[in-house]
Amino acid sequence: QVRLVESGGGLVQPGGSLKLSCAASGTSGTIFSIWPMAWSRQAPGKQRELVATITGGRTTTYADSVKGRFTISRDNAKKMVYLQMNSLKTEDTAVYYCNDARPSNLRPWGQGTQVTVSS
Repeated sequence: QVRLVESGGGLVQPGGSLKLSCAASGTSGTIFSIWPMAWSRQAPGKQRELVATITGGRTTTYADSVKGRFTISRDNAKKMVYLQMNSLKTEDTAVYYCNDARPSNLRPWGQGTQVTVSS
């Protein structure tokens, strides 16, 4: 079973930065390297929204709300996906999840990692 475990969340002040990590296990690096990956987030009372995606070839896409502030990256050898978040806003507060970017190939959702942007 492939597992995806998010980490790196926490409490940060507006304007601050945070880097999230997603570790994949139960699969090889070569298999992981072809997966397009995504970070999504869900705030209380709101539906999950796509934040960023990255292909195996490291082509990226971003939601308009985070463009210029967030950067998604990956290390296939380490089977890791990262989300560098800068200039954080209160509206970025949410639980952040990583998963296969393909809706038809989603792995079971994990616990995610909580990001709280507040003074």
